[in-house]
Amino acid sequence: MYYDALKTFVTLAEVKNFTKTAELLRMSQPSVSLHIKNLEKEFQTKLFLRSPKFLQITPTGEILYDRAKLILTIYEQARQEIGEHHTTIKGELKIGASFTIGEYILPSLLYELQNQYKELQLQVLIGNTEEIVGSVRNYKVDVGLIEGQTNEKELSVHPFMSDELFIVSSPSHYLASKDKVTIDDLQNQQWVSRETGSGTRDYLNHVIRSNGLKTKSLLTISSNQGIKESVIHGLGLSLLSGSVIERDVQYGNLSIIKIQNHFFNRKFSYLYSPIVQENRNVSAFLQVIHQKYPSSI
Repeated sequence: MYYDALKTFVTLAEVKNFTKTAELLRMSQPSVSLHIKNLEKEFQTKLFLRSPKFLQITPTGEILYDRAKLILTIYEQARQEIGEHHTTIKGELKIGASFTIGEYILPSLLYELQNQYKELQLQVLIGNTEEIVGSVRNYKVDVGLIEGQTNEKELSVHPFMSDELFIVSSPSHYLASKDKVTIDDLQNQQWVSRETGSGTRDYLNHVIRSNGLKTKSLLTISSNQGIKESVIHGLGLSLLSGSVIERDVQYGNLSIIKIQNHFFNRKFSYLYSPIVQENRNVSAFLQVIHQKYPSSI
């Protein structure tokens, strides 16, 4: 069985360092080298190009890396299912979430999940939508929660709740005091938004393009909190989820600019690889989602 060798190979491909791989897997560096040598012999190919200064995976190594990740995921799933009692949810669950969901929606789901399944060990990875899709695709997380859509055809994607976004400004912005604001009032404005790859940024781009808006400037910040603070200090407008701005609007730090005849809505979705569909821990988490948001879509 080449499980240990494949695990060593995948780790080395990701960290690109023999010494660090040995430390992570708690084995000797010669053992790491031996595992790689045995795999190269088995597949009759060179998996890495090595020099004193760099370690680079070869094209055939890339092929094995993709397959090895899948093999290891299936193996771990089988070991988990065999080792568990039929009615017990326990072990590890890795959840990936985009920033808006991870910071404002996921905590209450984790609370419910931990209350129902005390033996479940949770790990959470937060990134932008593009990063979370990649983490699900590469089996770094078992299930992901994202804003908007993805064109990733190899993953199973399901919307679970609606999300309304709002254009916000500082209370001192001239649009905040207007009784009626039209879409044309958004021409040549300064904007503050998330980075490329974020679902919120994608939605803002859609609003700007579909309404023929021109921007005076666009400040990019990879943090919802950073965006809010920038808007509060008068650096421009932003388009943010209602869950992100709720408290700041309540406390008078931000003002919602309501645009006549325009509403901004999107879907939050969960996604997973079909091979983990029968994973008990994933199923338990999805059940908690459906209990909390039974008819949002």
